[in-house]
Amino acid sequence: MTAVPDAMTENHPHLHEIEIRVNKTKVSVLGPETTGLKIKEAAIAAGVPIELSFQLSERLPHHETRVIGDSETVRIHDGSQFVAVAGDDNS
Repeated sequence: MTAVPDAMTENHPHLHEIEIRVNKTKVSVLGPETTGLKIKEAAIAAGVPIELSFQLSERLPHHETRVIGDSETVRIHDGSQFVAVAGDDNS
């Protein structure tokens, strides 16, 4: 898990570190709002074996998912779950 720089939270006092999961790995992201690209960047920094080109999806209740674009803003909370897969992986 990566630490969030204090300067980031000082410049944006409404932001705080939120622990989410990407491909079942704990990842810290500044939130409560972020983008798909920032989630993937944080996941890579945390050692999740993905690439920026991977498709990101949010896991929703009732076994549903929602694709999150790189520039799309998403509201996150502690425990939010995401899956990142290569674009040609249909699993």
